[in-house]
Order: sequence, then C-alpha cells, then structure tokens
Amino acid sequence: MSRSALSPPVRDLLDRFEAGQRLALARAITLVENEAPGFQEFLHGALSRAPSARRIGLTGPPGAGKSTLVASLVAEYRRRDEEVGVVAVDPTSPYSGGAILGDRIRMNDIALDRGVFIRSMATRGSLGGLATTTKEVVDVMDAFGFPRLLLETVGVGQTELEITAAADTVVVILVPESGDGVQAMKAGLMEIADVFVINKADRPGADRLLKEVRVALNLRSGHAATDVPAHHGVDYSKVRRRELSGDAAPESGSAWKIPVLKTVAQDGEGLPELMEALEGHRVWLDESGELERRRRARAAIRVRDVVDRAFRRIAWSDPDVAKVLERSLADVAGGEETPYSVGDRILQILLNPTRRSG
Repeated sequence: MSRSALSPPVRDLLDRFEAGQRLALARAITLVENEAPGFQEFLHGALSRAPSARRIGLTGPPGAGKSTLVASLVAEYRRRDEEVGVVAVDPTSPYSGGAILGDRIRMNDIALDRGVFIRSMATRGSLGGLATTTKEVVDVMDAFGFPRLLLETVGVGQTELEITAAADTVVVILVPESGDGVQAMKAGLMEIADVFVINKADRPGADRLLKEVRVALNLRSGHAATDVPAHHGVDYSKVRRRELSGDAAPESGSAWKIPVLKTVAQDGEGLPELMEALEGHRVWLDESGELERRRRARAAIRVRDVVDRAFRRIAWSDPDVAKVLERSLADVAGGEETPYSVGDRILQILLNPTRRSG
C-alpha cells in the first residue's frame, strides 16, 4: 500500500510518528490497541522496515518483583544513555472490565525520564500473559526507534507463554515463595526461559530454590545433576523453545547455557550479573543465527494472528452465520445438536458463500 493510498488521518499520524513525535507514538499505540478504523493501514505503513530493537521479556508469578526489576534495568540502561521503551501488561477485572495498571504506578520514578516511554496495557480477557495487541504495540515501539524494549507480562504464572512470540530474550523471575524447580518445570517455564532470576534473594529459601531450578534444568536437558555449574548456567541444548514454531531449533556448535541468578531488585543487588547475562544472550543470538530464526518464527505467528482475527471478525459479523447460531442454540442446549454440527454448518457458509443453510 503506497503512502498516497492511506487515508488523510492515518497519513498525518504516520508522518508525525516517523518524525519522532512522542504524542504521535502514544496515539498510534491507542489506535492499534483499540483496533480502531485505520489501524491496519497504519501498521502497514509503520512496519516497513526490519525490527532492530533488543526485546527483553520479563515474566513470572505475581509478587515476584517484575516491575521493580524492570525499573532497575531501565535505570541502568539510562545511565548508559540508552532510550528505553517499556510495555507493562496488567490484568483486566472480570467484573468492571477495567485495570488498575499498577505496573505504571510502581515505575513512577522512571516514568518522568524523557528517555523512557512506558505503555501500560490491560489484558482485556486475553490469556497467555499478554493483551491481544501487545505484539503489535511492541512492533510499533520498535518501528519508532527505541534501541531497547522491555516487556513485562501480567504475572499469571503457569500460562505466560505468549511472551516467546514477542521477545528475543525471556527472563523468568521467581521468588523463594514460588515453590520448587520441579513445579516451575511443570508450568512450562523451563521451555521459555533464556535467563532465570531468583529475585528477593535476601529471603529464606533463595539458595534452595536456585539449586532446585538448576537441577530441574539439568534433568530436562538430559544432563546429570552433578553437572550443575557452580555459577554461570546450565547447558540446555536439547530443549529449546518450541512455542515459536513446530520444529525444534537447529543444533548449533555453541548452545546457550541458561544462567540462574540471584537478585534483590529493590537494592540493585545482582543487577550487574543480570545485565551481563542479557548482553551475553544477545551476542549468542547474533552469532548462532538464533535471532534470525526466532524473528522468522515470530513473523509466522504474527501472520497467523492477523488471519485468525480477520476470520473471526468476518465470521461473527456475517448475518447468515448469526441466523444459524441463533436458531441452533436451543437445539444445542437440548442435546438435539452439538456445537460441532452447528460449527460445521457455519463453516460451510463461510467457505462457500453460494450455499446458505438455515
């Protein structure tokens, strides 16, 4: 789509966005987040270049100190004179539909920094730790030119796996109260973590949890527990994240060793080691070719998401589909039909518009 084909409001917003206006960035994110008219046009115009930002995702259970750790990382990057974008996702109330957006409140100190842009998003009922349009919002902030983006998930624990489709590096944050490493392994966190952090490590049980996570990592990777390194990390070459694609990552001569680190984010303890681990992972991504693989897999997910959402909009706005659904509800409730038989009839309508069944 050429720029001349864009509607005047979208073209004006895109011009101001590309000129680096923060207000235009905020309005663009709102446009995308609400999926308002013109949002697809805008994304098509804004995402015309390859992604370049270093994307770091932080996930973990509620109360793990994710927001505090994000704020500490942002402060360190600002000391290096790097501009930073932050996307923080908060849960939506199932009753009011609103969100407290507490992450923004906890990051109030860094929010006043002109070199930092923070966007809080509500999940709006979406599962997986992110809002429905979080990936698009991250893409928009990348296109705006932030060299580093931090993405904090909602903190729902065992289902926060969508972060793998938005970040290059995933940091899983646990606290001594999180439970043992085996439970974390059951939650699926072993598959998505590039770095493990035991935060609030000044509390009792931190050393035990650190050891259990390292042992669990070794068990998953097929290495004996005696191979657990004293400090740096665990060889996790056999089990790489599969959430991004249906295929396992190709074997490489230099596998990433997942660090398991301790921090006390509120005091900055362990932060230098975490920064070093994040930089080390980025180097590994570049040198191993894994970054390109993850970006390609992420692109495939994004295309599927676009098609899925478009198909849902088409399906549930079709008047013939609405008629079939309305007429079938009583039969489904009474056991005369099943959701599968009704779904099949709806698919027949959508896939072959010349056939109309009622």
